[in-house]
Amino acid sequence: MRAVISSAAVLLVIGYDVLFEVYGGGRTPGKRVAGVRVVMDGGEPVGLRASLIRNIIRLIEFALFYVPALISVLATRNNQRLGDLAAGTLVVRDTKLESVVTATPVPEVTPERYATWDVTGIGDEEAGAVRSFLERRNQLRPGARRALAEQLAGRLRPLVAGAQHGLGDEAFLEHLAAAKARGRMRENRENGQ
Repeated sequence: MRAVISSAAVLLVIGYDVLFEVYGGGRTPGKRVAGVRVVMDGGEPVGLRASLIRNIIRLIEFALFYVPALISVLATRNNQRLGDLAAGTLVVRDTKLESVVTATPVPEVTPERYATWDVTGIGDEEAGAVRSFLERRNQLRPGARRALAEQLAGRLRPLVAGAQHGLGDEAFLEHLAAAKARGRMRENRENGQ
């Protein structure tokens, strides 16, 4: 009987966090009050697998009085505990609606800067992640902002033929978003839309 109760308690503790993180926009009620949310380290919403991994490891950290988690938070650039490192997640400050409304627009990039870029290897999902990052980057902590830009740019640079060398990660993402938007406008004109 004791094993059943213990198992149910573990499932309840893990299930609570996983349920809210996956279906509540990365926020449990406690995270909502604290103004933070869990996201994938690429900026996407947290998924079921990642949430399970981070919360199972949280139980192990709890059993060790959070000492490994504390060391990990202090030793990592993005203040990630072991569960976040294993799951590929970040805990970021949540933005208020007012902050989103006043978000800095993506800077205008002149077409000559990306005219030779072939962005056909970038799909709609990747382009959406870039746009989302560029629109919300001012609400991220500097370390998380750099890490997300570095990861996105690192993943997408190999897919863009003709991209200039020497562009910083955010500048590359700005140029990529502009090139992708220009390509969509050209396709719409060609298709008569």
